[in-house]
Amino acid sequence: MDTTDIPGEAAYAFPPLPLEDWEATKDTLHLYLQVIGKLRLKLMPRRNHWWNVTLYVNSRGLGTGPMPYKFYTVEIDFDFIDHQLHIRTSTGASESFGLQDGLSVSSFYTQVMKALEVLGIHQEILSKPYDNKSTVPFAQDHTHATYHPEQVNRYWRVLVTVGQVMEEFSGRFYGKACPVQLYWHHMDLTVTRFSGKKVPVKPEASTVEKDAYSHEVISFGFWPGDDQVRFPAFYSYTFPSPEGLDKEPLKPAQASWVDSNGSPMALLNYEELRLLENPRQALFDFLESCYQAGAKLAGWPIEELQVKALEEL
Repeated sequence: MDTTDIPGEAAYAFPPLPLEDWEATKDTLHLYLQVIGKLRLKLMPRRNHWWNVTLYVNSRGLGTGPMPYKFYTVEIDFDFIDHQLHIRTSTGASESFGLQDGLSVSSFYTQVMKALEVLGIHQEILSKPYDNKSTVPFAQDHTHATYHPEQVNRYWRVLVTVGQVMEEFSGRFYGKACPVQLYWHHMDLTVTRFSGKKVPVKPEASTVEKDAYSHEVISFGFWPGDDQVRFPAFYSYTFPSPEGLDKEPLKPAQASWVDSNGSPMALLNYEELRLLENPRQALFDFLESCYQAGAKLAGWPIEELQVKALEEL
């Protein structure tokens, strides 16, 4: 692609993404992601706070990164430009197939498992959706089969832009922070900062929750909308949630605090953000205001954890 063909930033980096326009495609894509995410869960060694299960934004789509298998590695990539799924190993072997409208979750799952067998990779997964409105096992799901390439590409372009901002934002923090990563169970791109303090784990918490929320966190994310929130949005929450968090100021003015299972969550509608004069800066402002609100009230050492500019060192 010649660089003269690349559209302007506003149109390319912050395209419209109304949920109703692509919900059928999103639901199908979400289940594709769960199939590959479950393979990563099986193949990757455990990492703290479930970092071993996530997918990553790359220059053509989403991918697993290299996963160990026997004496080599395997990597699975969604290409949202040419709309292919690629499975490659460090031995040089590879298998691919096309992503297209009419490709049911059943067919996707079958082709993935067949490709792995051809490559000599024998790995079973719990082949049904996790925490999803669909409960149909992957191999039996012939209903979800909508895949419009332009819609998927548009969603991925948003992930690229948001991921860039999150990477820079993450780099401003000296404490522990997770990679910028996509959790496939809810299809949200996230980055999380940790204070380093442990918190009591509730005995009734699930296994997922016990590891995810074993320490103080301030988490930031973007997700394309769901049955409860009918628009793409950015969010942030502090855990444990300090008293008075929902009284703290947020930026930009379009952001607000909402109730999320009894705790405050900051919310910013993506469609409102993209119409601002400088949406990239507005997103930085949102992330920073959420962090300052939670860190101040939770007693984090804000100055100590702030990365200084090189000229200030």
